[in-house]
Amino acid sequence: MTTSNSSNGISRKDYIFSITIIGLFFFIFGFVTWLNGILIPFLRTACELNDFEAYFVTFAFYVSYLVMSLPSSWVLKKTGFKNGMSVGLWIMAAGAVIFIPAAMSRTFGLFLLGLFVEGTGMALLQTAVNPYITIIGPPESAAKRISIMGIANKFAGAIAPIILASIILKDSKILTEKLAQAADAASRTTILDELAGRVIMPYVVMTVILVLLGLLLKFAHLPEVDTDAEDETSGESNAKKTSVWQFPHLMLGVVALFFYVGVEVIAGDTIIRYGQSIGIAMESAKYFTSLTLLGMIIGYLAGIIFIPRYLSQVTALKICTILGVIFSLGAILTPSHLVFSMSFIDIMTFKSIELVLPVTVLFVALLGLANALVWPAMWPLTITGLGRFTKTGSALLVMAIAGGAVLPLLYGKLAVSFSTQSAYWICVPCYLVIMYYAFIGHKAGK
Repeated sequence: MTTSNSSNGISRKDYIFSITIIGLFFFIFGFVTWLNGILIPFLRTACELNDFEAYFVTFAFYVSYLVMSLPSSWVLKKTGFKNGMSVGLWIMAAGAVIFIPAAMSRTFGLFLLGLFVEGTGMALLQTAVNPYITIIGPPESAAKRISIMGIANKFAGAIAPIILASIILKDSKILTEKLAQAADAASRTTILDELAGRVIMPYVVMTVILVLLGLLLKFAHLPEVDTDAEDETSGESNAKKTSVWQFPHLMLGVVALFFYVGVEVIAGDTIIRYGQSIGIAMESAKYFTSLTLLGMIIGYLAGIIFIPRYLSQVTALKICTILGVIFSLGAILTPSHLVFSMSFIDIMTFKSIELVLPVTVLFVALLGLANALVWPAMWPLTITGLGRFTKTGSALLVMAIAGGAVLPLLYGKLAVSFSTQSAYWICVPCYLVIMYYAFIGHKAGK
């Protein structure tokens, strides 16, 4: 006898297996996505870019969500969730392969193309797994399930920049000195070519892993869920609706999610470069993205404990937006010379090191805590009641991830025009938009 654990009548065994597989995908998302935090200062040096140009790393990666999400929805309708996920993994592998000629020629445009292709594969995977993890169980505990996925995502994101930095920036101080002492353009070119070449082996390994995971998933038993079915509460009200655009709470959610992803990426991907800009050596700065993601992991754990038993998804979202405004102002207004030291375990050497941490950087890292429950709370709020429009609605929400392309680029422009610290003013209106959705917007049209 099987016991159903979801609104889709999936057995407990299939439910646990599905959660495990999707958790693995979220780990992959985190590892690939948060490599950008170290790629930005790496490519800034290797390709001789300024701050604004360097943030095209995030633009190329996240703009793919805008371009490819609706095509991803069409692919999933043709292939189903499982086959679509395999295709997504193989597309990501193709993006990783492009890094090889990019590094060999030290061509920034090829690096951006590789990031765009990786993002395309991620868009397909995200369009599949987010509604999957939402629908596979009871809707009132969706934020808890997404929080569990978030832990897998952010744990991978916390270790990814440290691992990559230990390979490609292992002697960054010496490298900087060599570049400063380079007598001529030819010597400088030789040093930069050697630096760019360090990225080849990590991306070869990543390619192999992604291809193998795609094959593994192809032959794994992952149950399909019916996202096109109307539930009892929405079936009658949706009968006369002909378009996904007739759901105001979804449209407002897309806008809010755009701004949320923008500030999430700013918090994780600008913090290393911000630390460098205020005088922190790369030996310490390389850990800063991991601190942001550690804050997110703590927030996800809180979501698992408190949602829905003690906090509703809406209340959690409200708290997060308020914290976002407070921490943003802390990052902007705290003098950059205020620093303290803390012990940190390097996962590559397992040695305790002293980490120099400016208080303003700590506030940027704390944005990870503020951001943690926004995605888990907003996703179920936005797709509730969509019924047969769920796949298209999910594609629109994934398109909103393009906020990670636009807003960090604007941050980079502000950093060049003013300062890396004052550029964080861009976060305040973003959190206010999300706050509007938390308090008012999610009720629209319901």
